[in-house]
Amino acid sequence: MSRFDPILTSKALWQIRVQKRPFVLSHAVNARCNMSCSFCDYWKKVGEEPTKEEIFKLLDDAKEFGIGVYNAWTVEPLLRKDLPQIMAHAKELGMITSMVTNGKLLYERVEELGDVDYLSVSVDGIKSYKEIRQMDFETLLKGLKKAIEVRIFQNRKNPILMNCVLTGKNLDDIETLILLAKELEVKVSFEPVHKFPGISEEVWNEIGIRDIEKFHNTVDRIIELKEQGYPIINSKTYLRMVKNGEMDYKCRATGIIMNITHDGTLETCRVQNEPLGNVMWDGFESVWKNSEEQRREIVRNCKGCLFFGYVENSLMQSLNPEVLMNYEWM
Repeated sequence: MSRFDPILTSKALWQIRVQKRPFVLSHAVNARCNMSCSFCDYWKKVGEEPTKEEIFKLLDDAKEFGIGVYNAWTVEPLLRKDLPQIMAHAKELGMITSMVTNGKLLYERVEELGDVDYLSVSVDGIKSYKEIRQMDFETLLKGLKKAIEVRIFQNRKNPILMNCVLTGKNLDDIETLILLAKELEVKVSFEPVHKFPGISEEVWNEIGIRDIEKFHNTVDRIIELKEQGYPIINSKTYLRMVKNGEMDYKCRATGIIMNITHDGTLETCRVQNEPLGNVMWDGFESVWKNSEEQRREIVRNCKGCLFFGYVENSLMQSLNPEVLMNYEWM
């Protein structure tokens, strides 16, 4: 993973600043999950999945629109048997490919992921992992280690990312997780748990962050380890925002990342789920053009969030010097 790729950067700047279009397509490639995590609302949104041919057509249209990065995620991409063919098609179009997985099927399927440039695995703790994800941590670690071995064998240069959501249940695990990332020679990222509308008060009382002092000390420790060179991809600017609960940034996420659901619906982002049109029916060009005023209004009225992909990329587009130096984009 490189902090600065001049070719990629020039393509992204042309698309985002000149064409004024997003560069990243974040796509719900399926509608099923093999976990039912209490803090997640995505697995509840079942529906008919697009066919491989429909996704190929979507990718072709996305490429013509100027998309340069394809991210397959939600609900669990590895449940699609044809996922390797989908990722291969994106690669054939010249896109950078990434994928987010809960890791449950990683051991069985990692050898099929040769066309995935950036692999992100949700790792929300170690001792607390089973309570949060209802799966033994050793099962996840077995898959993670095999993924590392396979990617080394395939001469994949981009390290795996362990993405951790900070909750009230895993604060004691965070430093150990960072040490594990260094030991495994992977990267790690952090973001705070988000209270989606679908989360019940009972669940939120379980996973929400109640011990604020402990939370502050944990984030301070993440920043300290970042400064010491541990493989944490977040910027210090973002981590300080997380610590203080501040959303002091101009959101540019909608101009960088297109969020497409499994049925082709364009949504503003993960927080604002208002449908803007359907790219499978009407195409990227038409939906993007026709939703301009609606997107602007939604962003104007949004209270903000702390999803690291949105915040860090918004800060990068605002040319924040510390973020440009220290956030390692994946």
